[in-house]
Amino acid sequence: MSKVTKTSQFQQAIEAVEVLSLEDQAMLLEIIQNRLRQQRRNALLKEVTEVHQDYANGNVKFGSVTDFMAELDD
Repeated sequence: MSKVTKTSQFQQAIEAVEVLSLEDQAMLLEIIQNRLRQQRRNALLKEVTEVHQDYANGNVKFGSVTDFMAELDD
């Protein structure tokens, strides 16, 4: 999608919100904030699940910072 199309859609969304009453705008803002929080939770859950899976598969190594730096040099 081109930047012009994205900007146009964004501008259309803003204009659509501006015609709503203040109460409806506040409600929409709350809904969007809740959805963003849920998306962040879902992303974090996915990441934690992947880390748990890596740990279960033995793909996680423990060591000191020196060990880590030495492995990067290899």
